[in-house]
This record gives sequence, C-alpha cells and structure tokens, in this order.
Amino acid sequence: MSAFADLLTSKGFTDEDDIEWLHRLVEDWQMIADLAFADLVLWVKVDEAFTVVAHCRPNTGSTVYPHDEIGTVANDDEQALISEAMDNAKTCQSTAKDGLLQGAEAVPVVRTGRVIAVLTIHSDVERKANYSRMERNYRSAGVMLLSMIAEGYFPDMEAPSGVRRGEPRVGDGMLVLNREGRVRYASPNAISVLYRLGYKGEIEGRYLAELMSDLMSKLRPVDEILPLVLTGRAAWRTELESKKVSVALRSIPFRRGEYRTGALLLVRDISEIRRRERDLLSRDTMIREMHHRVKNNLQTVSALLRLQKRRVESPAAQSALEEAMRRVSVIAVVHDVLSQGVDPEVDFDEVISKGVRLGPSLANPNKHIELEQDGQIGTISSADATSLALAVTELVTNAIEHGFASEEDDEHVHGNVWIRSRRYEGRLEVVIADNGIGIGDNAVPGTGLGTQIVKTLVTTDLDGTIEWRPREGGGTEVVLDFPLRSGT
Repeated sequence: MSAFADLLTSKGFTDEDDIEWLHRLVEDWQMIADLAFADLVLWVKVDEAFTVVAHCRPNTGSTVYPHDEIGTVANDDEQALISEAMDNAKTCQSTAKDGLLQGAEAVPVVRTGRVIAVLTIHSDVERKANYSRMERNYRSAGVMLLSMIAEGYFPDMEAPSGVRRGEPRVGDGMLVLNREGRVRYASPNAISVLYRLGYKGEIEGRYLAELMSDLMSKLRPVDEILPLVLTGRAAWRTELESKKVSVALRSIPFRRGEYRTGALLLVRDISEIRRRERDLLSRDTMIREMHHRVKNNLQTVSALLRLQKRRVESPAAQSALEEAMRRVSVIAVVHDVLSQGVDPEVDFDEVISKGVRLGPSLANPNKHIELEQDGQIGTISSADATSLALAVTELVTNAIEHGFASEEDDEHVHGNVWIRSRRYEGRLEVVIADNGIGIGDNAVPGTGLGTQIVKTLVTTDLDGTIEWRPREGGGTEVVLDFPLRSGT
C-alpha cells in the first residue's frame, strides 16, 4: 500500500475503491495544476473538520502556498467553503476579498454519485486578467477537467495508470480537439513536435487523424489504439516513431454529462529518452556479457588448477590447489548469477544454493554432513556478494573438515551444518553452526589461510565483525555481522 493510501486509511477511509479513486486523482493532478495555473489542495472530512491529505503546485506559474499544506486543518472560512461544496455536490466560488481564499474554488470529488473529498483551487488573482491565448486555452482545458471531477468522470479508471518514463506533460505540447476530432488549438510546442514528425502544414482547423494519415507511410508500425487517441475517443497513451523521431501521445476525452465534447491531447518529443534507453540496453547487455566471460575465464582457471593438481605428488600441494579451485569456483558462481541481470543487488540465496554446496562436495566421502539453510538471506549489494560468498563457503568447509574429525580414515562420521540469517536495523547477521567436536570454552579459531581470508573479507571488505563461540548443545557457531549497503 502506498504512503498516500496509508494516510487516507489513517483518516478513516475504509472503502478501497474510494482510496484508489483518490490515489488515481492525485497521481494525475499535476496536469490539472499546470493547466489551471493553480495550487490544488485535497481535503477529506475527519470527524467534523476537514484536513489536507495532498497538495500540488503548478509548474506553469507561482505557488500561492509557500509551505506544504498536508496535515493542515481547515479554518472557519475554509470549512464553510468546503462544506458547501460537499453538501451541495457542486463547485463553489469563494467570496473572500483577500487572503488565500480570494478567487478560490471548491470542487467536489465525486465517485458513483457520492462526494468523497473536496478539491480547492488557489491561483494568483491578479494574473487572471493578463492571460495570453495559450494560457486561456490551458485554463479552459483545466476547467473542463475540474468539471469532470465534480461530475464523477475523472479520473478515468479504465485509462492506463502510473507515470511512465517519457510521459507527456502540459508544457511539452498540448492539442485541444472538438467533438469531431478537429484541432481547435495547438500550443507552440505541440506544433514543433508535429513538425519534427514531418508535418509542415497548417494544424489548427485540421482533423488530427487526417493530418497524421499523411505521415503514416513514414511511421513505423503503430499501436492499434492510435486512431482512437488521435480522435480523442479513448483515454489512452501511445507512441509514434518516424525515422529518428519518437513522440509520446496521451489523450483525455472531455465529457459533459453523458456526452463527449472534445479531447485534450498531450504530446512530447521523447527521441532523446528512447535513444538513451537503447544505449542503456546496449550497456546492460555488455555488462551481462562481461560477467559471463569472467565466469568462463574463472572456470578455465579452475580447470588449469585441476590439471596442475594431477601433476603434483605432495598431499599438501594437492590440498592447497584443491582449496584454490574451490575459491575460484565460488567467485565464478557469483559472476554467473550477476550475468543473469544488471541489478545493483543480487539474490544471495541463489548464490548460496550454487556456491556454498561446493564445500561438502569436496569433503571426505566418509563424512555424511547435512547442510541446511534456516531463513532467507535475500538480496544484498552485488559489490558485497563475492566477499560474503567466499566467507560463508570457507566457514562451511572449515566446519566440515575440522569440526567432524575421525580417528580412523575409513570411519564414517555424521553431522549437521546450519546457515542461519536475520536482518535487523539495516544490518545482516549470518550464523554458520555445526554440531561437531567444537572449539572448547577457551579455544580460539585457527590461524590457517582460510581463517585469515575470512577475517579479512568480513572486517575489511564487508566492514563487519566475526565471532567464534561454542554452540549450545555441542559444536561451534561463527557469527558474521555487517551493515547492508545500497546496491547503487
């Protein structure tokens, strides 16, 4: 649930459809604020008073409210205006001669015939007399949308929701169509966008669908919904592409009562955005390929170490090469997981399932050790994945090799190794426990290469702590604790 939905719930809203209606309104009301050159303030009734739950400032003009109004309780004058709009289910004009309510309007937010909230509109009164032709058309479109809110036709719940990358905004370009789809007004930026698509003629007074049909042969395959968007019959979004020019279009039909009276079309040249996305896609592919090649190279190194192991006769040298093979293989596993995507974070449980189990596979076949994972580690920064994978693998391997010693070479030993984890206060704790012979009450961990590697990885690379301690019930526990860092 979003923070806005949580806020509405805290104010007594229990109808999920009402919450979604207001959520969709607030999601889209920047467009209305820009068209109306006004601050929009959304009020809901809590007990007998009205409280602000959302506030939007215009990008096209100065704000009336210098401070955020969310949480503000209506004063007597505001209460009277808002109550009038809610009780009568109609737009009301403030009669105030000065202050924030001068020239303000209260618009009831209607859903299925019920007023569920009230929207107040506050603009600079002195500027209204000096609107240009473009500003008059902006304001006229804003008034139409506000009247649709009061009649329960906006927001359109069947229209696509959410703001997408490249979403056209009011200032990017605006077309106003009449009921037949003829262009009644085109803003200067909208004219520029159509010129970039290849149209050089007169725009106002032309049918937009007819105008665009002249370009269809130059355009790449388009969305099937395009004719409905170009005629203003559907509340939808689509894109056009001609040569190297990409244009986003959004249509909002105007309604009065049951009748469609025209439409507002927002257009935006998104050529640069799409070019960057293609560049990013190419870069992401390159990064995945890089991880894939690193994994392959590490596997080659592991194979070379295996060949070298077969040529040496010293048991100590063979053991050292075996450990090096395992460590290289663990790093290869991390790069294999990273090659599946380019997210700044990696699912470490996938690394665990693939990499940590390399330890038991290299253990003495007479040791039958059950390796269990208790809890999900989840996602961690990809920068920390290799260090943690190596540390956990070393500790699991040490537990198997040294925690379950046998007096005879052919003696069968059974035991368990557990990997437990928990997240708390922005940190991650990982515990590797076994029910082996233990380290004793006064014992300290060994000073071998594996222990030194783990200490360095945890304290230096992960900026964390490591602790060895006896396990209750027998065996050993090693506790790793480190901060969870952002993957960005």
